[in-house]
Amino acid sequence: MSRILLAPMEGLADDLLRGVLTSIGGYDWGICEFVRVSANVLPVKTYERICPELLNGSKTAAGTPMRVQLLGSDPYLMAENASRLVTLNPAGIDLNFGCPAPTVNRHRGGAALLGEPELLHEITSAVRAVVPAHIPFTAKMRLGIDDTSRAVDCAQALAAAGIDELIVHGRTKADGYRPPARWEWIDKVRAAIDLPIIANGEVWTVEDFRNCQQATGCADIMVGRGAISDPLLARRVRGEETQGWAEILPAVGIYWLGVRKKVVPVHAGGRVKQWLAMLRRNYPEAEVLYQRLRPIKGADEIHTALLAAGVLNDLSLAA
Repeated sequence: MSRILLAPMEGLADDLLRGVLTSIGGYDWGICEFVRVSANVLPVKTYERICPELLNGSKTAAGTPMRVQLLGSDPYLMAENASRLVTLNPAGIDLNFGCPAPTVNRHRGGAALLGEPELLHEITSAVRAVVPAHIPFTAKMRLGIDDTSRAVDCAQALAAAGIDELIVHGRTKADGYRPPARWEWIDKVRAAIDLPIIANGEVWTVEDFRNCQQATGCADIMVGRGAISDPLLARRVRGEETQGWAEILPAVGIYWLGVRKKVVPVHAGGRVKQWLAMLRRNYPEAEVLYQRLRPIKGADEIHTALLAAGVLNDLSLAA
């Protein structure tokens, strides 16, 4: 049976949205937003802030295991932070060699390291030495910085360093998030190493999921923005019956209530609008709701609009 995994998405899928998506169902496990390792060993509260699931057995409220991702370039500091993270009993530890964000890359993090397979090996070996065998240990990489010429070298370096599985996003750093994903290169990486490979990139529909499996030779697929734009995608892939927008609407309400508790009012509206903007790809009803909320700035006014739209029609939700 194929595994369907929820991708880490900095600035998109925080613990609130991870909780909502996994409550809708269909995911075997996921990875939280990255924890940036730069100059010191981070306090426990930092890990728990970025991945609150650690306080719940490293699972979302729905019971989906959530792994913690580390991002950094210093082997010693990465290992020291992994050692602290191990004490929190994460569902797994992942290393980020795929983030294309310029602010991250300028500080030698994420995909910026893909020109240095030797450093990838050094970092990963150092972390492997402190992660016990019972904790799944993975890495997530892109295909390169400007081209794919070192993709296999990087994958082989990570495999030799002792990871259990490798997640490959089928784009280079320079590709950003522009389609298409280079699924054929994921297949080349898969053929070059003797490890389970998880494919990631440009999976928006059930058809995309199947095509990605065929093109990459990977049974297991990690879904990112496709999961946010269609929260029912994982269940559709599994052949389950879904109710469309009728299942999404209450989830929007639950997400909004969580956002109101977590985010200062001036930023709350932007969060729910961001999700609705992505839902528009699959749900015309999301377009209607997005346009209704778009001109509204205040959190209280947005709350009133959601009540009027029936998003919070359950009084227990509207409280």
